[in-house]
Amino acid sequence: MLKRFKANKNQPETEEIYTNTTPLRLLSDPALTMETDIITTDDDEEATNRILAANLNDKPKLNELNSRHNCEVVLMSDTERNLSENNIGIKVKPTSHQNRDTWDKKMDFLLSVIGFAVDLGNVWRFPYICFKNGGGAFLIPYIIMYIFGGLPLFFLELALGQYQRCGCLTVWRRICPMFRGIGYGICVIATYTAWYYNTIMAWSLYYLVESIQEKLPWTSCGNPWNTNSCITLEDKINFSRSYRPIYKTIIINNTVLNITVNETLFSSTEEYFYRRVLHITDGIDFNNVGQIEVNVVLALIVIFTIVYFSLWKGVKSSGKAVWITATTPYVVLLILLVRGALLPGSGIGIKYYLKPNMTKLWEKTVWIDAAAQIFFSLGPGFGVLLALSSYSKFRNNCYQDALITSAINCITSFIAGFVVFSVLGHMCWRLNKRMDDVADQQAGLVFIAYPEAIASLTGSVVWSILFFIMLISLGLDSTFGGLEALITGILDEWPRLRKRRELFVLLLIIYCFIGSLATTTQGGFLILNWLDKNGAPISILFIVFCECVALCWFYGIKRFSDDVESMLGFQPPTFWKMCWTYISPAFLLIIFLTNVISYETAPITVMRKDYEFPPWSKALACLVVLSSIINIPIFMIITFLNTKGNFKERMRQMITPEPRPLMLDRHYDEGNAYEITMADAV
Repeated sequence: MLKRFKANKNQPETEEIYTNTTPLRLLSDPALTMETDIITTDDDEEATNRILAANLNDKPKLNELNSRHNCEVVLMSDTERNLSENNIGIKVKPTSHQNRDTWDKKMDFLLSVIGFAVDLGNVWRFPYICFKNGGGAFLIPYIIMYIFGGLPLFFLELALGQYQRCGCLTVWRRICPMFRGIGYGICVIATYTAWYYNTIMAWSLYYLVESIQEKLPWTSCGNPWNTNSCITLEDKINFSRSYRPIYKTIIINNTVLNITVNETLFSSTEEYFYRRVLHITDGIDFNNVGQIEVNVVLALIVIFTIVYFSLWKGVKSSGKAVWITATTPYVVLLILLVRGALLPGSGIGIKYYLKPNMTKLWEKTVWIDAAAQIFFSLGPGFGVLLALSSYSKFRNNCYQDALITSAINCITSFIAGFVVFSVLGHMCWRLNKRMDDVADQQAGLVFIAYPEAIASLTGSVVWSILFFIMLISLGLDSTFGGLEALITGILDEWPRLRKRRELFVLLLIIYCFIGSLATTTQGGFLILNWLDKNGAPISILFIVFCECVALCWFYGIKRFSDDVESMLGFQPPTFWKMCWTYISPAFLLIIFLTNVISYETAPITVMRKDYEFPPWSKALACLVVLSSIINIPIFMIITFLNTKGNFKERMRQMITPEPRPLMLDRHYDEGNAYEITMADAV
């Protein structure tokens, strides 16, 4: 209920508005101020409504509001006015841009955010990084980086997306026109990621299908894809060594000689992945990637089909899909955790995983790894958090959401370490080896080491099926988020495409599928690793740094804090403002510079063979990294040239935020028209 309203022609903005809940502020916009003095008291609300309605009956003012905020404001009929309570006699018909979808349930949004943040990296990267960097001691820099770097950026993007209600292309044009290139850089990175990330899920699907038989195919040698150097897990256990004599027959001067040579042995699991799934053979390298593998392509088609039907209807469809894809990994993790803990020797792996090595804390690489791990795990800067939160209701408590979802992500990483290292500890116990000889990272962990460990368990087929279902679920959630960021960004910038969303999403999926075909070749593993190294890790750091600069330094931390207050009802504490303005940008800049300075093209090792990067691939890697970053200066120049005035006037316009369009998200209902209360009209 309105308690006090005061405005006059000498004050361009409303001075005070109170309601029985929290203060409401739609826009501080001179176009919406009253031209006459209005003094009201608590005793005459009805008269106040009549006076204010008369002022807004000015058609030129309504036309200006329509054009400025892309909406249609119309006067209420007498009947509507009589049926309505405490209104000013006008209603707004939203445009398609304003009539934005929202999540059906709060849990749809939370599961989508959790599903995006909890991805394959939680399973295949964090446990190895923790083990390599001092075990339990690594948790100290990890938590510090989470508090001062990861969490503030996570909260920042959720709040920004929820307030601005738009994707990555539009939001930065509004915040600071000079930095509109940030959104285009994000789209480029999302494209590179889509080109290789889905192929990993295709491999997982391939393993899943192959697991549905009486005996896992990677447990034996003697298959068409195996070499003479193949050794099974049982052989490893019996011999407990890395070499064995290999007999070869040669003919010299018509004399048959049997000679013994020492050859490096390859596990049957290793040969299955590289020679059966990927078909990497002699002659395959960066200059000759071979032919496309049909089985991998078919698996990729299935993955993209699932992705399409999960995204084609927007948050209405993806919000339902995540109930399966986001919860399944936790069910499987819990099952594998219990099974792993009961294995003999599991304590060996857990000890290696957690045993603190405090001397590691003095190494700068440990802190850099902690910062990089928390950043890429939470995923700010990819446009996903912006897109997902833009479909939340205006009053949603995004602060609480940020704390809950980011904490779940970190806890999941920690638990995944127990799942992985308990089983690897069992392997060490059986093979009588050190953890250094068994543990591996990334693809080597999830497609070689862990499947080999699973094969040693009773009921290995069941455990294999569960494990690869978990991997596919983890990957799908992240793909949903990554592509939704791209879709939302484009549709918000060009709203006419929304009418053909299903067709647009189909064309985008086809585009991503075609781009992924290179990673399905015999040399696709090399291309995938090259894209993974150059597509996002370096450029995304610089882009998020620019986000902090644009939002906190140009848009202004005070203005952004006011935006947060209008949603949550309270100002962000000083800690968050300090992190957003100073600590997080420094955190990002240090990691970015470290990655640039220490960048090296280490060869990719496949079955003890090193594949060196040719010179052309190094040059192309630089172009790939720059292809996203270069959008920022390019659009700075374009914006400058398109802006009118002298140099000073152009610069002022380039750093002046655009007004947030009239979003009828504070009194949202399912009708076609919305009443404006007195507070909203101001």
